[in-house]
Amino acid sequence: MIDTHCHIDEEAFDADREEVIACQQESGVERMIVPGVNAASIETVMQVCRAHPGYCYPALGLHPEDVKGDWQEQYVIIEKAIREHRNELVAIGEIGLDYYWDKTFKDEQQEVLRRQLILARELDLPVILHNREATEDILRIVKEIVNRKSSNRQLTGVFHCFNGSRETAQQILDMGFYLGIGGVLTFKNSKLAEKLDVVPLERILLETDAPYMAPVPHRGERNESRFMIHVAERLAQVYNCPVKYVIELTSANARQLFAIK
Repeated sequence: MIDTHCHIDEEAFDADREEVIACQQESGVERMIVPGVNAASIETVMQVCRAHPGYCYPALGLHPEDVKGDWQEQYVIIEKAIREHRNELVAIGEIGLDYYWDKTFKDEQQEVLRRQLILARELDLPVILHNREATEDILRIVKEIVNRKSSNRQLTGVFHCFNGSRETAQQILDMGFYLGIGGVLTFKNSKLAEKLDVVPLERILLETDAPYMAPVPHRGERNESRFMIHVAERLAQVYNCPVKYVIELTSANARQLFAIK
């Protein structure tokens, strides 16, 4: 299994990070993508990935919840780091839009997203997209950059923690993006499974968003990459195929998108 979205650098893992990573490896987690969220996480992401080369792969970006009054200063720092670490990075992310908690910086979020999408296309890196209560705007902005004719490089990436409609899923697929599927799929009242009938397994990535969004039967616990097996098992039910096939195909999808071995 490849966890395409794990915040293993965060404080929740400070007490036992090395033990957790060792446990993931023993549990069949082959690789982990570690996304940054702000300027402060540049150091933590790069540190953990350099300590585990070939296992933890870094991504850097400015998360929409971190777009505040100092967003311009934050963005300058992050863009500089992305350019400096280009050869180590596998993606730009976690980036996107989030109107759930606060819309004060809605326009600024859109500007930061647009800048990071343009940067990703320039540097030929995929993007890891966060979307919460902002589907119409994020699809519009991503389509805008995808359809620009100024570059031969095609923008691609993954809509992290997908939990949208069939129509949204189809628009994402039409742009050539992947859907990141995590713990939500296992939740008792989730309707996500029935919306995946338009999504081929070849366009799905496994993820955790650890330490958040733990799947059933671990809801309420700190999420870990090894818990992805429960998501894989649920996907096997949805697609009526062996769990092994789900793991093999989603891992191949991750390797292709993020250009990892």
